[in-house]
Amino acid sequence: MFNKIRLWKNKNNSSTLRDKIEKIKKLPVPEHVAIIMDGNGRWAKKRALPRIAGHHEGMKVVRKTTKLANELGLKAITLYAFSTENWKRPKNEVDYIMKLPDEFLGTFLPELIEENVQVKMMGYKSQLPVHTLSAIEKAIEETKNNDGLVLNFALNYGSRAEILDAVKQVVNDCNSGKLLEDQLDEKVFSSYLMTTEFTDPDLLIRTSGEIRLSNFMLWQLAYSELWFTDVLWPDFNEEHLLEAVEAFQKRQRRFGGV
Repeated sequence: MFNKIRLWKNKNNSSTLRDKIEKIKKLPVPEHVAIIMDGNGRWAKKRALPRIAGHHEGMKVVRKTTKLANELGLKAITLYAFSTENWKRPKNEVDYIMKLPDEFLGTFLPELIEENVQVKMMGYKSQLPVHTLSAIEKAIEETKNNDGLVLNFALNYGSRAEILDAVKQVVNDCNSGKLLEDQLDEKVFSSYLMTTEFTDPDLLIRTSGEIRLSNFMLWQLAYSELWFTDVLWPDFNEEHLLEAVEAFQKRQRRFGGV
């Protein structure tokens, strides 16, 4: 069972952050938060560790982030776990990343089920190793009836490929008469994307000091609030997530209006 977040060992600090959580919950929180989890390799390098050590540590942060997102009342978080470009990385690193779903979901799945969290995935499944896909599909199946927070993994995902595939499907449907050209608008086009089950992210968080989207949800992030931090993903903690949500709550979202 998810216990109330234990943010710091120091009692006074813990009390302060607990108060912050309760304060944040009194205001509208972002329904859908997307996170580019960047900096695992640099975190490891700074400690003279292999890059895979950073990915292992980053997995622990996913657990903590999910717990707090669930407590805050978010409806969905989408985590950029592996891009279509990440296959270019060293084989041993890719192989390790592909083992992480087995390890993460193997230990965390019972808690997800108990806390009503639903696991989903978007990305190109055909290239994934069998063991990786099996672990994810098991989690999806066992949490499919949950209706709480959605934990969505973007795995082997690339936004340009997603958009291009959507365009091809639109063309095919127009040629077959299934879709009329006059019917095509932004809402209809969005239904051809991998995120058709989700609202567009209200907030994007990127760690590690990089200020770019890296081929992540380019269509869906059109009007998202962006929050960047120099903190490397393995060092990202509950206080950082609260800071991002607080920043979101202070912004005025006009969507092109006045």
